Amino acid sequence: MDPAVAARILDDEARTRLAALAEVDLDLIAADFAAPDAAAALAEAEVLFTCWGSAPLDEAVLARAPRLRAVVHAAGSVKHHLTDAAWARGLIVSSGAAANALPVAEYTVAAVLFANKRVLRIRDAYRAERRLVDWDARFPGFGNYRRTIGIVGASRIGRRVLELLRPFDFELLLHDPYVTTDQAEALGARRVDLDELMRRSDVVSVHAPELESTRHLLDRRRLALMRDGATLINTARGSLVDQEALTEELVAGRLDAVIDVTEPDVLPPASPLYDLPNVLLTPHIAGSLGGELRRMVASALDELDRYTRGEPFAHEVEPASLTRSA
Repeated sequence: MDPAVAARILDDEARTRLAALAEVDLDLIAADFAAPDAAAALAEAEVLFTCWGSAPLDEAVLARAPRLRAVVHAAGSVKHHLTDAAWARGLIVSSGAAANALPVAEYTVAAVLFANKRVLRIRDAYRAERRLVDWDARFPGFGNYRRTIGIVGASRIGRRVLELLRPFDFELLLHDPYVTTDQAEALGARRVDLDELMRRSDVVSVHAPELESTRHLLDRRRLALMRDGATLINTARGSLVDQEALTEELVAGRLDAVIDVTEPDVLPPASPLYDLPNVLLTPHIAGSLGGELRRMVASALDELDRYTRGEPFAHEVEPASLTRSA
């Protein structure tokens, strides 16, 4: 992993537990497997404990790691460093994606509830007018009772969002091509096609993976299907939404949006999204940050503990699933 990442995620408690579980040099953080100290450790390593900034495990690296059997990744996607050669080698791999899903789902639920309450628009109006206003008259029907929420993608995050929304008085719609009607019902949602979801939802929240097939999944035509005053939430990846088309809808004021991911990751300073009153724009903070990193590390250390006891990983990554997951 990147040494700067290691400094953030490996606090004293994590370092103590890691040292108790494995023979490890806590001062050796390998960002480059070709470095002499990393190369020497790689020759003896049975497990790699990885996180953001790991170099790819390609054929050249694997050739220098004859004892390597497993990778425990203390973050979400493993696509950045697990190559075809690593899977061909038969490595068993664990990911912290399940732990990382929790704060994203929490952020999403907060965004859903605030969106239906028209918090951004009412905040700005109250700040400007500073007087008693008939908010019901100005925002007819606002609130969370019996609103329709559309979830795009039954990913770990999408499923957790559905679970957290279930106690509310919402109609929950789900679009996912890999989920059956019965499976959607078990998640508390009704399975619909994407166009119907876009038309019917008061809030649409995106939780699909970034794949070639999902680029601009929400394109100009589908964004135009959304109800006037509806809200789009994107905590997945910026590429899933046609950002130019979305920006036009937001500048016109027809839609609201909560956007945690964009394309590019940091928008140009002149982008109108920074200043629009109907947009809550955040810099990719929905996932694990700050104290939430401790949850991902704890999950990874639990996996390493299972490995040392000869038990299967609880969060093993199946190579076949990577064609339709993040």
